[in-house]
Amino acid sequence: MTDAPRPFRPPPYPYDRLAALRESAEALPGGVVDCSVGTPCDPPPPTVVRALALSGTERGYPSSAGGPAFRRAAADWLARRFGVNVELSAIAACVGTKELVASTPHYLRLRNPGRDTVLCPAVAYPTYAMGATLAGCRAVAVPPERPDGSGLDLDAIDPDDARRALLLWANSPANPSGGLTDLEGLASWARRRNVPVFSDECYAEFTWEGSPRSILQSGSRGVVAVHSLSKRSNLAGVRAGFYAGDPELVGYLRDVRQHAGLMVPGPVQAAGAVALADDEHVTAQRGRYLERLELLASLLTSAGCPVAVPAGGFYLWVPVPARWPDAWAMAAALAADGGMLVSPGDLYGEGGREHVRVAVVQPDERLRLVGERLAAAGWKGDDRQVAGEGRQAPGDDRQAPGDGRQAAGGGGLEARDDAMGIESATAARAAGGGGVASPSAG
Repeated sequence: MTDAPRPFRPPPYPYDRLAALRESAEALPGGVVDCSVGTPCDPPPPTVVRALALSGTERGYPSSAGGPAFRRAAADWLARRFGVNVELSAIAACVGTKELVASTPHYLRLRNPGRDTVLCPAVAYPTYAMGATLAGCRAVAVPPERPDGSGLDLDAIDPDDARRALLLWANSPANPSGGLTDLEGLASWARRRNVPVFSDECYAEFTWEGSPRSILQSGSRGVVAVHSLSKRSNLAGVRAGFYAGDPELVGYLRDVRQHAGLMVPGPVQAAGAVALADDEHVTAQRGRYLERLELLASLLTSAGCPVAVPAGGFYLWVPVPARWPDAWAMAAALAADGGMLVSPGDLYGEGGREHVRVAVVQPDERLRLVGERLAAAGWKGDDRQVAGEGRQAPGDDRQAPGDGRQAAGGGGLEARDDAMGIESATAARAAGGGGVASPSAG
């Protein structure tokens, strides 16, 4: 007699675990400076808001795949930004990308019931692994390729896991580390093994080292790029995104999702089309985020928490200095003394336990307030200090903890922490390495 299956009980939602830290930060004069979640604080363009209000599409049901205007705007943006041409039939809308990430393993398992594994980055957005769980699949972690969190160590994937894989998730620039992945190499590896790749590229516009990249630049066979307007256009509240790539994969998901009634509202599609056609507001937003990354990296380094600007994204992945036992202790101290709410790194996998993630989604004056509070509390740097002292040193090429067969959420990760390199690195980005160049470049 076999044991009866155990019922699924959802774990606590990651950010709900921050309630006590929020209360501590709120107690300071001026209140909490919330850098825990990547919620934009800047407004979308007025033209986008106007389209949302005046489209006249609210009366009828929208197309589940997205109307022609929205998909054409997405195709035109892909061509401008990445130099790739995608047919409208290989593009479809999604209700923000989180629901797509969470539901795709379930739908793909219906398509291929002989496979039961989702490969995803070891330290990552937790919905990749949760999507596998909700589909009744195995989530298998792929450790980073390099100690700074960049890339995926594809050699660590067990061949049996690859044979069982429904899909492989990539995220470049990565949340939380900001590392970049060789998407062309990833696509080549996956095609040889018949593993579909879904590339979450929601931070592509905020690439600071080199030009923004898409997996579609390697061709569309076996790959799907996932894009969101939440970060690019400060539209997290309207839930608009799209996926594009392999015609068979996109077509299958489009048809299944239509049966499920997943539709982006007409007014949202109208606003999304206007946003995708406008590159100027993205140029301005890139400048804001790069300036905030530089500002907060400098403030934290001066406060004894050295960190450098990442290769991409708008998060600082800050190593925990030796004076705290773990990321939760550091987060508690930042809340109590700086009034800043951050995310302990183990929310993104056990391999993140020696980091905290800081989203630079607050105005400059709020970030400076954190620096003033920390200085008043006596926080200051030590020229001899190395971030993560007593832990794996930056540049140490030893294998990160865990291997390709461990449960999702494992694996080690270290952020670059050369505080002395902050100014020169960011200057190089602004001068020609990505900086605040036009979104149509590269």
